[in-house]
Amino acid sequence: MSSDLPLLRAKDHRAPSLFEPANLLREARRQKGLPDVDVPAVALLDPDGDIVRHLVATGRGRRHPGWACYHTDMWTVDVDGIEIGVVGMAVGAPFAVLVAEQLAVSGAELVISITSAGQISPLAALPCFVLIDRALRDEGTSAHYLPPDRWSRLDETLAAKLDGAFTALPEPVLTGSSWTTDAPYRETATAIAAAEAAGIACVEMEAAALYAYATARQRSVVCLAHITNTMATDGDDFEKGADNGAHDALAVAAAVATALR
Repeated sequence: MSSDLPLLRAKDHRAPSLFEPANLLREARRQKGLPDVDVPAVALLDPDGDIVRHLVATGRGRRHPGWACYHTDMWTVDVDGIEIGVVGMAVGAPFAVLVAEQLAVSGAELVISITSAGQISPLAALPCFVLIDRALRDEGTSAHYLPPDRWSRLDETLAAKLDGAFTALPEPVLTGSSWTTDAPYRETATAIAAAEAAGIACVEMEAAALYAYATARQRSVVCLAHITNTMATDGDDFEKGADNGAHDALAVAAAVATALR
């Protein structure tokens, strides 16, 4: 019975948590001897780590001195006059939201996630970006932030401000929905067919949880998918372009930040 699933039981979505990110970061700073320095107002989640690796390899990025997360490092970079703090390898819904919660109490006012994704519905030639306007909640984290529902959604005010924000970019940015899963190796033919029937553009691992968190906590979060593959079913997949798509992804992040500042 679904009512016996612990994920759906003992949830009071309006109740405060006894374990708060600010308290964890306070102790992390104490233990590591880190200064209490705000992170940039714009933060970028880079689940694949390609952007971070590019920033390190080229010397373009600078390690942030005060980012106190136990699990990740932050690299800052200036893009078109906007300082962006990039956190790599936050893969999957639980980890992405853990980092987003910590970013919010560290000074980030806008969190952007750009994650690789697999194509579900027919799209233009790959690779391309998709601004995720809604995400199918086929993961567990969102249930801790919002009551059960089918979709998590991009805030309507943010969506309106992003209209027309990407027209000058070299790689297309479409708008569409995604399927967020916690189990990428259980993307069965049945599940994919159901997602395609629902008009879903792609499958990824973070957006539904990040949007649920954003709604519950009243935070600004924008999720994009960099669609690079057909889940390795056709060969020659997972190609992002020059420098593994780092330049294109940073350009997209800067366009989002410019539109929403």
